[in-house]
Amino acid sequence: MHVRLKHILFLLIPIIFFSCKTEKDPVSEPDLEGESLAIDYARGFRIEEFDGYKILTVDNPWPEADHSFDYLLVEDEALVPQNLQYDQRISIPVGKIVVTSTTHIPSLEALQKEKTLIGFPGLHYISSETTRNLIENGEVAEIGRNDAINTEILISLKPDVVIGFAVNSINKTYNIIEKSGIPVLYNGDWTEEHPLGKAEWLKFFGALYNQTEKAAELFEEVEKAYLEAKELAQTAEDVPTVISGSMFKDQWYVPYGNSWSAIFIEDANADYIYKDTKGSGSISLAFETVLNDAQDADFWISPGQFKTFRQLNESSVHYNQFKAVQNGNVFTYSNTMGETGGVLYYELAPNRPDLVLKDLISIFHPELLPDYKTTFFKSLE
Repeated sequence: MHVRLKHILFLLIPIIFFSCKTEKDPVSEPDLEGESLAIDYARGFRIEEFDGYKILTVDNPWPEADHSFDYLLVEDEALVPQNLQYDQRISIPVGKIVVTSTTHIPSLEALQKEKTLIGFPGLHYISSETTRNLIENGEVAEIGRNDAINTEILISLKPDVVIGFAVNSINKTYNIIEKSGIPVLYNGDWTEEHPLGKAEWLKFFGALYNQTEKAAELFEEVEKAYLEAKELAQTAEDVPTVISGSMFKDQWYVPYGNSWSAIFIEDANADYIYKDTKGSGSISLAFETVLNDAQDADFWISPGQFKTFRQLNESSVHYNQFKAVQNGNVFTYSNTMGETGGVLYYELAPNRPDLVLKDLISIFHPELLPDYKTTFFKSLE
């Protein structure tokens, strides 16, 4: 997906497409006893495994969705119960796939299935060297922009499935794709608030490739690294104060205290100025309010479009009233880009929260990770 669009959607609120469940055939009455796959952090999907098929349910394709989607994943034309209701039927393992968000790319690579990717909207936003090599070799087709997918090209690619995302139940593009006979599955990884909840959507892709065990093992490695880093952070003697977010059209947008971004700060053992706020998206505040609340904050992270202190000062001399600016403690992920300009954070951070957390620990508590080289966050130049 167009990463800038998706970044806005992380802060604001979303849209998509309504589909009625259909009754399908295969005869026979196989064993109806399924086994629920362990999903410990994610709130947006469930997987139930049966003999020869799985039911992948997406409960939260967009915020406050009132409709879930049931996807029937069938191995080698296995028999499924008569009158089983579902929204889409997909043969697994998937052989050819189109995804629409850069956050999907790391999951394909983790499962070593990146070569199944045949199309993507906005190829220049992809940062991974592995997938960029496939693009340069002509193995991944450009299908337009996420807000304007070229359906003719996409349909001509004949993918087994398209992984989409949506902001509500209206999406003409996905309607056209589905009417051509290509199933669309909605992925709601970006709606998760807990860092490990986003990362757990790796299991969504594991089900599509019939690799649920491998996906679970890979996620457990990320979970272990994250929790160990969190435990390390608690040993720090000092707890610095932190402000986050940036100005846009005279308003400063800061993450809510229960948001993905704020949880990272908390788990890095730092005191987020707006930790007691609750809500979806971000809070819009006047500059004067943030200055009053956060003038003495030790650190400022994720300052939006600013990449250098010069840009910051040229935008407004009032930023120099912040202690974090005076001390050079402003850190951004915007300076870490792929070779074609994609911001690595948008692509990899949701899948590797352990790396994000270690970045922040090394910034807030450098004594705990003295030789650590950050993956995403860098000081403003």
